[in-house]
Amino acid sequence: MHYTGTIWRPPYEASSFLLEATAGCTHHQCKFCTLYDDLPFKFKMTPMEDIESDLKEAKEQLRLLIGHKVSRTFLTGANPFVLKASRLLEIADLIHQYFPDNKTIGCFSRITDITLKTEDELVQLKNAGYDSLTIGIETGDDEALTFMNKGYASTDIITQCKRLDNVGISYNFFYLTGVSGAGRGEFGAKATAAVCNQLHPKIIGASMLTIYPNSELYDEIQKGNWKEEQEIEKYKELKTLIESLDIPVWFAAMGASNAIPIQGTLPKDTRKVINVLEQIIGNIDESELRNYRKNLRHL
Repeated sequence: MHYTGTIWRPPYEASSFLLEATAGCTHHQCKFCTLYDDLPFKFKMTPMEDIESDLKEAKEQLRLLIGHKVSRTFLTGANPFVLKASRLLEIADLIHQYFPDNKTIGCFSRITDITLKTEDELVQLKNAGYDSLTIGIETGDDEALTFMNKGYASTDIITQCKRLDNVGISYNFFYLTGVSGAGRGEFGAKATAAVCNQLHPKIIGASMLTIYPNSELYDEIQKGNWKEEQEIEKYKELKTLIESLDIPVWFAAMGASNAIPIQGTLPKDTRKVINVLEQIIGNIDESELRNYRKNLRHL
């Protein structure tokens, strides 16, 4: 299989077949991000011959597992949805050729990747099986989006995700707890909820900002241009986010960046999730949570 560098996937894609379509990130300018620093290049497309070779290999390997079928494929890479619709459709055709039972295809996408697609192309991609895209919106706080060099504003999140809603492509969000900085966490949470409440994400996954010395954000902190939230403040921020959401959604803070896994279906479990967060805020020492963050070697 042609896998390049560290392979990242959302926790909820654990049972999906992972197929490399791209490597690296087309943007690669977010100040907090170090996920693709192990690659000697910014971005590359996986050659179609490598993709077909991987499909052949996977089909042969799965043939040995009696009764095993591929029902969902997740394209790996920081943002494969940036590829031209024609290439994404070609990849889908190959997937369906080798795995006829495959129903859906997911991948990471930037908000700006959706902008590149026409309405007709989005419809074609939906019909080809593309669904449940994962989008790292990070926040609805425009000041934070600008400072972190995300390359879009909160209005862009709303506009582009409504386009996905219109064609029936579902999507999941990742929220980056702490991205607004010290003293602005609850503001960022409310701004994010205001964006999400206008949309229809299936999942809101929360990751907690972890700052590594090789990040541009670390340099900004050393220069005194930005200050990190304390760990307890991050949990207060999450509590504000949960309290402010009024859409049905599965909330999950499950990745390694979260010292304490939390999940629940909102609004049914809203009170339960808030109770857990209040327990953390009231009963766990800042030093204990900070120690976890300091010893988190890699996300």
